[in-house]
Amino acid sequence: MQHCTPEQLALAALREPLPADDADHLAGCEPCRTEVASLQRAVDAVAVPQLAAPGAPVAPPPGVWAGIAAATGVSATPRTEVARQAPPAPEAPRQAEVLPFRSRRRPVLLVAAAVLTGAVVGAGAVAVVQGQDGGEAVTAVALDPLADNEASGRAQVIEQSDGSRVVEVDLDAPQLDDGYYEIWLIDRDVVGMVPLGVVRPGSQTFELPAGLDLGEFPLVDVSVEPLDGDPTHSGVSVARGELDA
Repeated sequence: MQHCTPEQLALAALREPLPADDADHLAGCEPCRTEVASLQRAVDAVAVPQLAAPGAPVAPPPGVWAGIAAATGVSATPRTEVARQAPPAPEAPRQAEVLPFRSRRRPVLLVAAAVLTGAVVGAGAVAVVQGQDGGEAVTAVALDPLADNEASGRAQVIEQSDGSRVVEVDLDAPQLDDGYYEIWLIDRDVVGMVPLGVVRPGSQTFELPAGLDLGEFPLVDVSVEPLDGDPTHSGVSVARGELDA
């Protein structure tokens, strides 16, 4: 069976539409869906406003323009000020080779897939699921605040008609200025952990890994994670509840 290519998995993780044949394969292939789900955790983390916000423009080092001129054979004078504008048009642009669209796009997609995969290797993350169909609630739990934290909420496990399971989370928590919330399933010894993804105040739905035993991971935990790129639990939990599995 021919699986989806790395660039197709990267596109799916970015929630871009796939060709019909690829979309049909992805819908019925558990390994490919698992790979897309792990890639989407990085996508959702980057979607946190504090991570996605553009920074102030920065002037490139002086050697950048010399390198461009040496590589392209085109001379150009950069603007002295930093501005979100295109550089001046070259005086004598040379004729460029036109490549097929897919050939030009492929390296970018492979890099994107590599970056996304590198960001979540070992994390076992599963991404946010949009627009889940109705199903049957099998268990639910209140998320009580820990220590003096203000976060609280509710989580319930829903079994879909196809046998898959999702966790619907309603989180009531203050917005964070220098971090983000993440939701986990944790064992009673608070050692084994399964990350489900970035969670924001409000309602969201997360897909559970196929075959996961909720009896082994009954604790639903909400943590505050710093913007440091580390996929492991920060150790700072703000709300928690135990599922009756």
